[in-house]
Amino acid sequence: MLRLGICGTGNVARNNYLPYLARRKDVKLSVYNRTRARAETCAASLGAVVVDSPADLVAAAPDGVLVLTREMDRYEAAMALLDSGPRRLFFEKPLVARNGQAHVTEEDFFLGREMLDKAARVQCETAMVFNYRFFEQTRLARELAASRDFGQVVQVAGWAHYACWSHCIDLVAFLAGPVRTLTALEGGVERKGAGIAAPDVAAAFVCEAGATGTLVGLTGMDFRFPLFELGCNFENGRIVLRGLDGDMDVLDYRGNREQRIGLPRDKSRWDRYGASFEKSLSAWIDSIRDELPAPVPGVAGLRELQFEAALRRSVREKRPVVLDAEFPVRDPAG
Repeated sequence: MLRLGICGTGNVARNNYLPYLARRKDVKLSVYNRTRARAETCAASLGAVVVDSPADLVAAAPDGVLVLTREMDRYEAAMALLDSGPRRLFFEKPLVARNGQAHVTEEDFFLGREMLDKAARVQCETAMVFNYRFFEQTRLARELAASRDFGQVVQVAGWAHYACWSHCIDLVAFLAGPVRTLTALEGGVERKGAGIAAPDVAAAFVCEAGATGTLVGLTGMDFRFPLFELGCNFENGRIVLRGLDGDMDVLDYRGNREQRIGLPRDKSRWDRYGASFEKSLSAWIDSIRDELPAPVPGVAGLRELQFEAALRRSVREKRPVVLDAEFPVRDPAG
């Protein structure tokens, strides 16, 4: 029986995490929320134990703690948990965003790095959700690129609603490798969509492996349609991912063929979105059982913040930013 702690029982926890954990018979849960009544409501449906503080959550000796607070509160929650030396922390995305996910700052990067440094000192392994990596189409894209010998990624281009923004930044690193240098511009008009208000941003970048890329963040798109599109040009082919496990275009230069690959229509995109959380959680739980490294390490969350911090500095100072020079990442895994 695995013992897991839940820190934060807001909408994200209730909608995307707790239903799956409640169905698992091999997991025992303890729950903490700043508002105890909310924790008790969740615990009643989970058969979980309610505790009164982050220290009590760690004192229950869980195999891991899921930090599911709002991104604005995640730094304080994580630092309080780390004071008691947990074995593992699993973070919602973004790692830190004290002004909200559409307004990540340079300070957020340094706070995130401080969190991971403290985790390394107390020998706490960290992990990120980044569930877009677990979409069926994302996995298939990597498999096809390898099996058809598409070669290296040479160029990336995409746009994303801010609700998907941090995920798409992570997908760039997942598919093309870490970003080395970035230049960005910001639109002068603040737009609002799906409750998020922010000006559009456009980033041009070069990855460490040499691929060039562009990524646009915006709010002005209808939620009824795909919320992001990300295309990768390889040496011998092209793959375009679209939406929440939506249709994928594959252009095979060597095979001289073009495909549109779609999943069965028996489920909505929101069903697939929910399933991606389950896959991410399942992979993390399996890694604990098998005593393997986390499938998505916490440093992936810091890399995402590094991209955003560099973007903000480039916008403000109107110049290119070399990410590792100005926002160095110290990987606890070396």
